[in-house]
Amino acid sequence: MANVKVYNVKGEVVGDLELDPKIFEVAAKKTVIHQVMVAQGANSRQVVAHTKTRGEVQGGGKKPWKQKGTGRARHGSIRSPLWKGGGVTFGPRKDRNYTKQVNKKMKLVALRMVLSDKVAHDHLIIVDSFDMPEMKTKQMKEALSKLPSANEKNLVALGARQEAVIRSAMNLPKVNCIAADSLNVVDLLKYDYLVIDQAGVEKVQQVFGVHDKKIVEKAKA
Repeated sequence: MANVKVYNVKGEVVGDLELDPKIFEVAAKKTVIHQVMVAQGANSRQVVAHTKTRGEVQGGGKKPWKQKGTGRARHGSIRSPLWKGGGVTFGPRKDRNYTKQVNKKMKLVALRMVLSDKVAHDHLIIVDSFDMPEMKTKQMKEALSKLPSANEKNLVALGARQEAVIRSAMNLPKVNCIAADSLNVVDLLKYDYLVIDQAGVEKVQQVFGVHDKKIVEKAKA
């Protein structure tokens, strides 16, 4: 089992914590992590670009000129794709679907792999608690500067919602807050260090520690 140091907000080591090997000692597989990361990015993609067909463009109900006798090419509507201001042929549509299906077991395995990699490279920082007499951006910055992850990109995970901590971290450019039970592969890879309180570790082991023999066997294979 992996033992990780526990710090306080002053940057002092106040003990160590034994982590669940089912979550924090899983061998990483790049293919699994990459597949889950790509799927998460695709599923969060918003379809913004949208063009109108000739049937959706307003106007153009009347034939611009008669079929014959004008010497000009025949046209049925000024909203034809051939006309300026007309519809668009084969343009991007808002009904496109970029979602990718990834089963829950693969998501869980990938998350465990990334968490295990954080532990293996000493990029998991455990804090006993973020409770401070006066929690403001300045105090939050000072607390993070005393940890081994100082001046790096930090993802702060909380076991319980703490509005003061969240508001304090919002103004720091390299810091983001997330609920411990909402950890995901993309956010963990985006930030160099995971700074989590002890309540968050308990929440992670409770939510993502579902014991499944097949999951463990696949991870070890």
